[in-house]
Amino acid sequence: MPQIAVVGAGIIGVAIAFELQRRGESVVLIDRDAPGKGASFGNMASIAITEFMPASRPSVWAQMPKWLLDPEGPVRVRPGYLPRLTPWFLRFLEASRPSRVKALEAAGAVLCSRVYEDLLPFLKAAGLSDVLSEEGCLSLYTDEVEFAADREHIAVLERFGFRHEVLVGNAIRDIEPALTTRIGKAVLFPENRSVRDPYKLVVSLTERFQALGGKMETGDVTGFERLDGGVRAIRLKGGRTIDAFRVVLCAGAYTGSLARLLDEPIPLETERGYHTQIMTPGISMRHSIIWPAKAFMVTPTAGGIRVGGTVEMAGLDAAPDFRRAKVLVRRAKEALPDLQAADASEWMGHRPALPDTVPIIGPSAKHAGVFYATGHGHLGLTYAATTARLIGDLIAGIAPPIDLKPYRVDRF
Repeated sequence: MPQIAVVGAGIIGVAIAFELQRRGESVVLIDRDAPGKGASFGNMASIAITEFMPASRPSVWAQMPKWLLDPEGPVRVRPGYLPRLTPWFLRFLEASRPSRVKALEAAGAVLCSRVYEDLLPFLKAAGLSDVLSEEGCLSLYTDEVEFAADREHIAVLERFGFRHEVLVGNAIRDIEPALTTRIGKAVLFPENRSVRDPYKLVVSLTERFQALGGKMETGDVTGFERLDGGVRAIRLKGGRTIDAFRVVLCAGAYTGSLARLLDEPIPLETERGYHTQIMTPGISMRHSIIWPAKAFMVTPTAGGIRVGGTVEMAGLDAAPDFRRAKVLVRRAKEALPDLQAADASEWMGHRPALPDTVPIIGPSAKHAGVFYATGHGHLGLTYAATTARLIGDLIAGIAPPIDLKPYRVDRF
């Protein structure tokens, strides 16, 4: 039986591979590393259906100079990388036009509004329904000034009908006692549930995929053998080839180099994110928390508490700067004053970032049988089941349940 090659074994690729295999396709999953060892290993474990707003919106641009001048700010660009980043930033600026922002908000809302419609059946089919927490996420504000600064976000959620509840004073600590009394207001997003261990989810999905007959191959993709306007095989480093009559490219931040091999460049960058995993935190938490004014997130996951956030633009090859992880922990202790961080490990990973924040999901514009699923940014875990559903429908020749034009590869 002719096989489909899925390149990239993070949460997006593994979800697609499992979905295709359970639909009766013959699938080979290819990655340079073991499944889940990239960005999926260290994400913030959040099904963040309320976090689809484009990063290019004008209110972000207004704060960008201040952030870039602050070495501890939420966005950091390493000076030596700036010349290479300039074309991406110009597209980022183009995506900040008010009319464009509204279209991008709508595209993100369409995906987020159907997350659980796809995710819950997907997890049930994999026998993994128990990986989701029952609790949501709290967005924190010390006072009305901080809340007003985030009002744009809340207004967008209200416009698209996403559920939320405003809490004040002791009502906040009634549901999350470890929080400081400095927090005077919070917004509860009840549907922003967490995954109990995102890396184990990828590993478990890979096991289900293989149990259905799916194959794994480890290796670096170095090229594609083309035939009649499509791809017939994938070349790996060392000279091996893997026959495939269809190919799905979903290698996260590394998808850009694969697309260039097919003469189909996409403006994909890496947002380097940091986390600290604390295994004996000295507190317990039910909800994940976000403090927008401090630009960090804390999630109970992977047997402990994970502190993450921040964006660093420095490319795929620069060494990590773990000072950024330490800043996040310091800020987390402002929200959680009894948090202990002695038993902890630090991590850095690469989120695939497109300048308009909306992922690429759909067929190649140049090559028959080639599909892209990349650029999900910090919503890879959130969008994984939906992306798998959409790619599965495209490959099966079934009309997808949404219009895929906003997510096309040639929109830039």
